[in-house]
Amino acid sequence: MLPDYLVPLALVFGTAMLLPRSWLSGRTPRNMAVVALFLAVAGVAWRYLQWRLGETLPEPGTAIGEQVFFYTVLAIELAVWVETAILFAMLSRRRDNSAAADAGEARLRALAPADHPTVDVFIATYNEDLAVLEKTIVGATSLDWPEDRLRVCVLDDGQRDWLRDYCATKGVDYLTREGNAHAKAGNINAAIARTDGEFFMVLDADFVPQQNFLYRAMGLFADDNVGIVQIPHSFYNADPMQTNLGMRGQMPDDQRLFFGEIMAGRDGWNAAFCCGSNSITRRKAIEAVGGGLPYGSITEDMLLTLAMLRKGYVTRYLNERLAIGLAPESLSAMYVQRARWARGAMQILFLREGPFGPGLKLQHRILFLPTHWLVQPLVVLATLGMPAICLWTGWSPLPGATTSEILSIQLPAVAATMLALRLVAPGSYFPLASTVHTALQTPRTLPTVLTTLVRPHGHAFKVTPKGKAAGNATDRLMSLAPSALVLVTAIGLYLNSDINTRILDTADQLSLTAVWAVLAMLVLSVVQVVAMSPPGEIEEEKFAVDVPCMFGTRPGQRIAATIAHLSVDSATLRLADATDMHRNTRWLRLDIPEVGALKAWLQRVDGNVAHVAFDLPEGERRDQLIRALFTTGLDNSTQTLSAFRVGLGLLARILHTERRVETLPRPKNAPPAWIELEVARAPIPPELRDVIIRPAAAWTQVAWMLNGMTLIDPATLEGSVEA
Repeated sequence: MLPDYLVPLALVFGTAMLLPRSWLSGRTPRNMAVVALFLAVAGVAWRYLQWRLGETLPEPGTAIGEQVFFYTVLAIELAVWVETAILFAMLSRRRDNSAAADAGEARLRALAPADHPTVDVFIATYNEDLAVLEKTIVGATSLDWPEDRLRVCVLDDGQRDWLRDYCATKGVDYLTREGNAHAKAGNINAAIARTDGEFFMVLDADFVPQQNFLYRAMGLFADDNVGIVQIPHSFYNADPMQTNLGMRGQMPDDQRLFFGEIMAGRDGWNAAFCCGSNSITRRKAIEAVGGGLPYGSITEDMLLTLAMLRKGYVTRYLNERLAIGLAPESLSAMYVQRARWARGAMQILFLREGPFGPGLKLQHRILFLPTHWLVQPLVVLATLGMPAICLWTGWSPLPGATTSEILSIQLPAVAATMLALRLVAPGSYFPLASTVHTALQTPRTLPTVLTTLVRPHGHAFKVTPKGKAAGNATDRLMSLAPSALVLVTAIGLYLNSDINTRILDTADQLSLTAVWAVLAMLVLSVVQVVAMSPPGEIEEEKFAVDVPCMFGTRPGQRIAATIAHLSVDSATLRLADATDMHRNTRWLRLDIPEVGALKAWLQRVDGNVAHVAFDLPEGERRDQLIRALFTTGLDNSTQTLSAFRVGLGLLARILHTERRVETLPRPKNAPPAWIELEVARAPIPPELRDVIIRPAAAWTQVAWMLNGMTLIDPATLEGSVEA
């Protein structure tokens, strides 16, 4: 016989085991498998709620303070279950539009160029630097679409002369306006009034479209009721939590659950919404709602979706990696972004065009309520702060509950919920990581939510800083506040460990609270680690490739190597012999397929791996490298591990010390004349002309199969090398 506390979990786990794993993470028609799993969880949760509301209420005569504490916790808990029910409803109806995109692409590619719809591409910018903007502009000009049916426009609210000149060299339109009224929404509306394409595509300054973006997305507009097609926000850099923990390779970015699963579920209810960047909008639909984006909320994109729903237009979601951009590059940048999102979501509650206004179906009213911006921070505060409150006051959130009841009723309900989410979203939901991330941003988002509920409008619009403007400072508040709470909790544990100073009444209460307190302190310690940003400047992100290249450390020399990682300003080379590149080597010539010969310098050598940096000035060769890295489908996103290994990795970071790697700086002397001459004279060696830059997985077997290329004897490198 199973113990009582394992029976509910066995029900959920058994249901999951009866269903093919691919069905749980799949799409329609296999969503019925997800429904079956969620119904099993609902049974366990219903059993818990009956017990919670019937058996754990305060006794008559309980002190007012303890009653306030109890009912506050109960209200938060009930709100969580409502949010969970809504989330499960969304995930049970996920829609996959890839098949429709396949059919649409085939239909569009069969058309004559003149029969393609016209598309305007809007790149909205305010203060981003060229290192950010150049990738997006080059990517937009590389879109696979008939040239005379495509117009690329840079919308510069910063009114910068250097950007106007850059746009002229790239052959794209440069548009400005008088003033900056209504921020990004006003900028886009000004461009809508000055263009006439049948559709317009919006890109934030940092999002680079893949070359096949339009052919994949435009086919969904075959349905006349589709007003917007939204593509997920995928990133080519690590977010602050991945960076500060050093876990880019083990843990997905914090937006994967939303863009990977939730938006697909919303689409199944016709409640997907425009997320600003990576969207295409039908001009007829925008004209139906007044000819432009609404101004009532600083999240104008969500408000636009609601306005279109009232006119019969839906937003379709195509869950494919068709554009890549920058996740917030620092904690401060992330806080600015999330506070803006939270404020905008709250603002729509006060608008006639919001979820409480006329003309919406009940499902849309429910799914567009932004309650998660309030509920999630409160849950994390309660979860991490409650052990300290209980240890210092003796209060209990579950008065009268025994250890066996908690283990057999409450614990299975919580565990079953997390297990179900893990099974349905195995690559994007990680309970510990989610808790840490919410705790990290709560001190910024919760005050924003509360102040917006009191005063919805009149707040300044803040752009998420990108590039050098993002900074890289440690979050002092979140590096100190968790320490303070850990200290208070630890002292409370110490006091209650002695019968003479014990505050908690029963041994049952003490043992459960002690376990909870230890877990809370571990989570708080991880939060503190995340708040400590590593020193150093933000570097360009590298892509994993496996591409043949050549280098030389003296005139006429050609040595074969393989590029393992590549960015727009650096590369990691695998060498046949470490003596090919040694510490006396500073300047070298590097030949990259599709790009040509570059002036490079050595940063460091690790065994048979050399790290080099290079100068690639603005021009066609730099554009070609950007196209190869950012617009052809190279994917440097995370390969996620199991939830257990991710959780263990998070906890291990509490004691982990990051090892700083020293690199040699750029040489102070100019490159040797022979390098300058060879770079100018021989852009791409004949041996590399038919080689293209491809991802590592697809290129492993042929990396060294170059006809006519031979390794030069390392002995020829002996002696002096030009520095």
